Amino acid sequence: MSTIHNNTHQHRFELETDGKLSFVEYQSVNDETLALVHTEVDPSLEGHGVGSKLVEGVLAYVEDHNLTIVPLCPFVSAYLKRHPDWNRVVSTSYTTTGF
Repeated sequence: MSTIHNNTHQHRFELETDGKLSFVEYQSVNDETLALVHTEVDPSLEGHGVGSKLVEGVLAYVEDHNLTIVPLCPFVSAYLKRHPDWNRVVSTSYTTTGF
C-alpha cells in the first residue's frame, strides 16, 4: 500500500500511484486545524478509488497527528458523507461557511 506524504513546502498531502501524483492541498487554519481545499487525481487514475484512498490516508494522518480538518474541498466533503465515522476529525470550531 502506498503511503501518504505530507509535502509541507507545497502544503499538500501526496500519494504516488503508478508513477502519477495525486494530492490534497491544504491551508493551515491554526496549529491544530487544516483546511482541505482541493483534491486532484491524475485523469488516467480517476474511477479507480485513488481519490478515496488518498482522502482516507489524509484523514488517518490527521488523526494520527491529533489534528482536525475543515473540509472545504467538495471531494473530501462527499467522502465524509459516505464515511461519517471520519467526522471525528472534522473541526467543530470552524464551519465551511464561516471559514
